Amino acid sequence: MKKLKTKFQLKAGFTLVETLMAISILVLAVTGAFSAAHSGITSAIFSKDQIVAFYLAQEGIEQIRNMRDENGLRGQNWLTNIAQNPSDPCYFAVGARACRVDVVNDTIASCGAPGSCPFLKLDPVNGFYSYVSGNDTRFKREISLSLNPANGSNEVVVSSIVSWSKGLINRSFTAREIIFNWQ
Repeated sequence: MKKLKTKFQLKAGFTLVETLMAISILVLAVTGAFSAAHSGITSAIFSKDQIVAFYLAQEGIEQIRNMRDENGLRGQNWLTNIAQNPSDPCYFAVGARACRVDVVNDTIASCGAPGSCPFLKLDPVNGFYSYVSGNDTRFKREISLSLNPANGSNEVVVSSIVSWSKGLINRSFTAREIIFNWQ
């Protein structure tokens, strides 16, 4: 007996065109998945940097507030060694001047013009940011003080700007707070 071949049996393999189409669809699916993963990683890195910048900016304001409170406890002018005299690091009467605070070493220093403060360093042992020891980071923090026009010499606006760059993109985070002469 002779076997008859059916139509299905005659076309059992894929043609070259069908194979190329299947590979193209597979490449598009894999590319989409990798693109989504890359976008997620990029967003996570940006979010982490933004959170670090927020806390560094807030820490700068807290350090200025702490210095103000220590001056009050010592019976000194509330802006002593901050912005009371032209020789003070954050003195605001002579135009724009930026200063930096190092919370680890409890120091304050002038940076000169805005934008000229150095990069913060991250100490790998204790995890603190400072200007003295550790590995360089991409974060810069500068503090500037100005009198609050609404209340004259009893209120100071403290601005803490943390800037960083990732590749060619520059970013910054600014925190502002008004501190009062509570003495």
